[in-house]
Amino acid sequence: MNRKLVLSAMLFVAVLAAGCAGMDGRQDTSQKSAGQAVDDTVITSKVKAALLADPDIAGLKINVDTAKGKVTLKGEVKSLALWRKAESLARGVEGVKEVSNQLVITG
Repeated sequence: MNRKLVLSAMLFVAVLAAGCAGMDGRQDTSQKSAGQAVDDTVITSKVKAALLADPDIAGLKINVDTAKGKVTLKGEVKSLALWRKAESLARGVEGVKEVSNQLVITG
C-alpha cells in the first residue's frame, strides 16, 4: 500500500510539473530547446518524487527548479542532516548534473 501511494504521488508530481513547466516566471523555456525543457521537467519530477518518498523530508516544503540539468533546492529544513539528505537525494537522480542547495537551516 505504501509503495502504491509513493508511485501515485510520483505520477501526480510528474503530471503537475509537466503542466506547470512553462508557467514558472523564473524559468525561461523559450531559450531552451523543447527536448531540454522536457528533460528538465522530468528531472524536476524525479527529484520531487525522491524527496516525497523519504519519510524525513516528505513533509517539508522544498521547491525544486531545474535548468539544463542543474537542480536548485530552496526552502527550509530543521537540521544540517536534512540539508545534506535533500542534496544527496537530488544528486542521486539520473540526469542531474549539478545541485545548488539553497535550503535554509531553521532548527
